[in-house]
Amino acid sequence: LEIPPMGSMLLAREVPPYGGDTVFANQYMAYEALSDGLKATLDGLIGVSSSTKAEVSKTREDRLKAAGKETKPLAAEHPIVRTHPETGRKALYTSSAHTSHIKGWTERESLALLEFLWEHQVRPEFTCRFRWETGSLAF
Repeated sequence: LEIPPMGSMLLAREVPPYGGDTVFANQYMAYEALSDGLKATLDGLIGVSSSTKAEVSKTREDRLKAAGKETKPLAAEHPIVRTHPETGRKALYTSSAHTSHIKGWTERESLALLEFLWEHQVRPEFTCRFRWETGSLAF
């Protein structure tokens, strides 16, 4: 997406008898825990998101091929650090499922920094496990 949504809502209509928890990671906290030097390094970097990384795009591509339509990868560029438009608070905005590389860097150059960020973003102190029940709503 060119402009990412401000949030998402998930509603549990059915839940499995076990498992199925969702872990949310607070990207404000993840950003704030970084050193000032790394924050300065990240400032201005642009992440390139590609549908070629997302498993969900495979089903999209399959549907397009079945309909006889051309499939081409989707890409979008977003700052690795996003600033909330109302509060000014900064958060990390990168994902192992979508971010392929940093704009202007090779994929190999990007990987070391991105892998560090992806591991950092999901540290236990930044996460919350949500146990679903039928009718649960998460925002």
